[in-house]
Amino acid sequence: MIQRICRKRRGCTEAPASHILTVNFGDDLMNNLEDRKNAFENKFVHDADMQFKVGARRNKLLGLWAADLLGKTSEEASIYATEVVKSDFEEAGDEDVYRKVSGDLGELADEATVRAKMAQFLTEAKSQLMSEID
Repeated sequence: MIQRICRKRRGCTEAPASHILTVNFGDDLMNNLEDRKNAFENKFVHDADMQFKVGARRNKLLGLWAADLLGKTSEEASIYATEVVKSDFEEAGDEDVYRKVSGDLGELADEATVRAKMAQFLTEAKSQLMSEID
């Protein structure tokens, strides 16, 4: 965007050519703003993707832990871990995963233990994903 500005009086565009200063506000400024907007959008998408991956990894680790307590074989444990990951799609938040695992474990683990393992595996999942990125 090119704007003509009078050097002598504010708002004057009819002054002699010697008084007019032509300023280009357009390309560089607009490109920088567009670049920043795109960078923020890309960061938002990346962060959301990472949160999803961390949650899915945490749920898989939780499922494998619970499968071990339930005495499942390696193949059964893998299938059960996938079921735990899928249970997270029922509703927003972690309560659907908690209900699935605690319901399946019954008396094998109390609420505090399951929730502590969820927190532990969340930290572990973040660590694993960060090491895969590096």
